[in-house]
Amino acid sequence: MKISLSLPLALQYEVGVGKEGYGWSGVATVHDKKKWPDWYPTADILQRKPEIRQYMVQLQSGLGMHGRPDNPLGARALYLWQGNGDALYRIHGTNEPDSIGHNVSSRCIRTRNESAVDLYDRTPIGTKVIVLATRSVGA
Repeated sequence: MKISLSLPLALQYEVGVGKEGYGWSGVATVHDKKKWPDWYPTADILQRKPEIRQYMVQLQSGLGMHGRPDNPLGARALYLWQGNGDALYRIHGTNEPDSIGHNVSSRCIRTRNESAVDLYDRTPIGTKVIVLATRSVGA
């Protein structure tokens, strides 16, 4: 999986993408960017990983985890929207750098924190993001 951003130059970042059933491809726009973003796991994530409930606290927008190094969204996040609504997909850092290069995420596109910081610094709000689906290895 590769991501393409309409920036004045081409850069490539190693990423981890959605596991089977959680992949996404399409066109979106960077609607927001956050440093050390809070994480609000979805109901399906909580069902699959109930052990994370012990780390959740009441935050501004509900139960979640404060942005910090052990947070699954890592150091930076770009929030993708389609049309007038949140696509519920992010491009973000990770607290699991060994997962990069694999289909392991729960919807989002993850990259190493240093790559997420670089991408965050280079990407203005309103940037068009095109995610192209690729065939799985061995398919």
